[in-house]
Amino acid sequence: MTAHSTPTTLRQAWGLPDTTRVVEVGLRDGLQAISTPVSTQTKLEIVHRLIDAGVREVEVASFAHPRVLPQLADAEELLRQVPRDRGVTYRALVPNLRGMRRAAECEIDDVAVVVPADDGMALKNQNRTTAQLIAEIQEIGRIAADVGQRLIVAVACAFFAPCRGPVSRAERLAVVEGALEAGAAAVYLATTTGEEHPGEVHDGIAEVRDLHPELGCGAHLHNRNGFAPANALAALSAGADWLETSFSGLGGDMWFPGDPTVLGNMATEDLLHLLHSMGISTGIDFEQHRRLATDVTAMTGFPVTSFVARGGSRDDLAAARWPDQPQGRVDGPAQR
Repeated sequence: MTAHSTPTTLRQAWGLPDTTRVVEVGLRDGLQAISTPVSTQTKLEIVHRLIDAGVREVEVASFAHPRVLPQLADAEELLRQVPRDRGVTYRALVPNLRGMRRAAECEIDDVAVVVPADDGMALKNQNRTTAQLIAEIQEIGRIAADVGQRLIVAVACAFFAPCRGPVSRAERLAVVEGALEAGAAAVYLATTTGEEHPGEVHDGIAEVRDLHPELGCGAHLHNRNGFAPANALAALSAGADWLETSFSGLGGDMWFPGDPTVLGNMATEDLLHLLHSMGISTGIDFEQHRRLATDVTAMTGFPVTSFVARGGSRDDLAAARWPDQPQGRVDGPAQR
């Protein structure tokens, strides 16, 4: 760098975008972790508040069997009532062919099907091997195409699996290739355990983008070990089209060993705070979303997990005053 050149910023050095998409998954991945089902009317109120805050992509429901997930048994009713005039893309999870057939009867933009790259997780979560699930999504893709719904394949345990450790690139890419064969428009690589590190997230997403530039690629973020903020930036640096998180940090695989307060998704309010602080626009109003997250936490009784809920934002701290500081006085380097 010469004496008169402009220093390279972190965003330039890491190739971070000016804007990115944030998909809110709290209504599905979040509320499924709450033992007492939330009413359809309350879910609709959350949807309206998310839209008012600027959220335009919402995973709103799941077509899992109601006996398995009674918290999400109202998928059809909820989808009948969500607003359709606000430019929002609605997504629902379809765990299997039966779920896809239910989804096909509903007005929905995107359907997501989960395929773990790890056999152990696939058997534990869906009672099928990864290969069996890849075979099944071919028919799911055909049904989705017939009704005009966009197929997204979620590669669960894309990098790391419980009771095992690192997942190979070959296993991860086998699911991606299967998604392409099924006609998927996009995939997302999930940091399912929250133990995934930025290096593997960056390299995994970069490889998918390099091999299949026509395929949309996102990252689904869990935060068990506090790695999610770094993984979010790593994913964006690698070219991820979107990031997905949950209000209040709700959700995640709550049957994993460990303290439930660290097993959930990355809190959307924490992601917004990070991205906006760095000048990366999302189109979402941070303060409105934070108020919603606070209300959802109080309503569900789930432990407070987000950092901005516990520690406040940069603006909160900047506006704070020392106990002996007079109102209206701001001391800083210029006054000293």
